[in-house]
Amino acid sequence: MQRGIVVGVDGSDQSICALLWAAREAARRDAPLYVVTAYTVPVFAASSMDAGYATVDDEVIRESAQAVLDEAVSRLEGMALEVHPRIESGDAAGVLLDLSEDAELMVVGSRGRGGFVGRLLGSVSSALPAHAKCPTAVIPVCTGARLGHPELGRKQGRDRDVPPAAVEPVVVVGVDGSEQARMASLAAAEEARSRGLPLRVICSVAPFNGSLAWVPAPVDREALHADLTVQLAAGRDWLQSHYPDVTITVDLVDGPPAEVLIEASATSELLVVGTRGRGGFAGMLLGSTSQGVLHHARGPVLVVPDRADPRLEDRGSFGPMVPRAG
Repeated sequence: MQRGIVVGVDGSDQSICALLWAAREAARRDAPLYVVTAYTVPVFAASSMDAGYATVDDEVIRESAQAVLDEAVSRLEGMALEVHPRIESGDAAGVLLDLSEDAELMVVGSRGRGGFVGRLLGSVSSALPAHAKCPTAVIPVCTGARLGHPELGRKQGRDRDVPPAAVEPVVVVGVDGSEQARMASLAAAEEARSRGLPLRVICSVAPFNGSLAWVPAPVDREALHADLTVQLAAGRDWLQSHYPDVTITVDLVDGPPAEVLIEASATSELLVVGTRGRGGFAGMLLGSTSQGVLHHARGPVLVVPDRADPRLEDRGSFGPMVPRAG
């Protein structure tokens, strides 16, 4: 497989949204698009048989998979794309994880069809971003309106989203002071530069409530904000040094991180998060937050995996950083 974009389809509206978004992205990047569906053949126990098991003839299941793939590819007719349709036998999550080794981007819907054996993109959209070797874009069905297909979300009663005209031309990234978030911010800056858009960096501080009653001493909210403001400014300067041609702004906001990022996804071109974050920094749990964001986002979300990057090494020279956990 050439290095390109891989999109998983299963015939659901969510996967069609993912397909249409992936096609636009492939055209923008001038990259090949691999349209992939996967299936498994169920095995049933049969006590009356000496062998102990009976398998369903996979021909019928494969024909159904082929029909799903053909219908998906037909939606790309007329687009100037290099399209490679593929049927794979195996668990959908495992198939896509294997393909992520060579892909530059994986794309899936936020949920999938539950009735087609072995191709549950709902579970894939949780497993794939956490383990993929390349960035994964998760596309919710409400994105259909942005793609010119509002009927996809409307079929499922999810047309509550803002109209496409209200979407701002901006890339947003959520950060929490972790190295994973810095990696996400680098990826977000690259996405912003390639799209010719500004970048907005959001750091959210969750409110203190009863669940934090065990904290031994009162937390000085103003001092916390002051420290974070200094750290975020240093982080912005570091990011700007690597992307001098990208307009970068930083917002420090109060609120549960998941809610803040979900709201930002509704009106941004793209939301970028890391796979994991800090576990104990003022409630800014980007790691646990990412799952909530993926399942409730109101726009495309790009999840960036951990990876070594030499640009991370000079962050400390730009100013104070959040101390490492542990």
